[in-house]
Amino acid sequence: MADLVLVTGGTRSGKSDFALNYCSTISEKRCFIATCEAGDAEMAKRVAVHKKARKGQGWDTIEEPRLLVETVASLGNYEVLLIDCLTLWVTNLLYQREQEKKTFDAAVMLRETERLASAVAAFPGRCCCCVTNEVGQGIVPANPVARKFRDLAGICNQTLARHASEVYLVSCGIPLPLKALTS
Repeated sequence: MADLVLVTGGTRSGKSDFALNYCSTISEKRCFIATCEAGDAEMAKRVAVHKKARKGQGWDTIEEPRLLVETVASLGNYEVLLIDCLTLWVTNLLYQREQEKKTFDAAVMLRETERLASAVAAFPGRCCCCVTNEVGQGIVPANPVARKFRDLAGICNQTLARHASEVYLVSCGIPLPLKALTS
């Protein structure tokens, strides 16, 4: 059973760099699972910068915006998985369900997140590290869809934090341990 490590923080806080460095110390058999869909030129440029930063660092990369459970289940030949990021996963699921006119509420988010936690628990490698954004420390959004997203991301983060053996909050590039292994 793999350890689940959750890394959270604000935008541009250094959480992805921390997660990459953390995972790089565990094993050389590692896979980066990117959830971002580059929908415009600016985002495509960001994706290219991130890919370039990992190039030559021993990371295989898989781009999967929605099917994280299935992806984690298919990667048993790796020792370390790094999912970056869960908030984009939530965004992608929310957008897909909205387009399909399907319900995507707290119960559905909880079920999807529990499925992900179960897939991580069944992962035969050593570690699955998940990066997510801390979205609950700002103002209440004026837009109903933005409020829904914030609530769903909060459910995802809290659920995975409960399952995680370690949780870090990264602020200004400094990782603050919130939950640590006790052994």
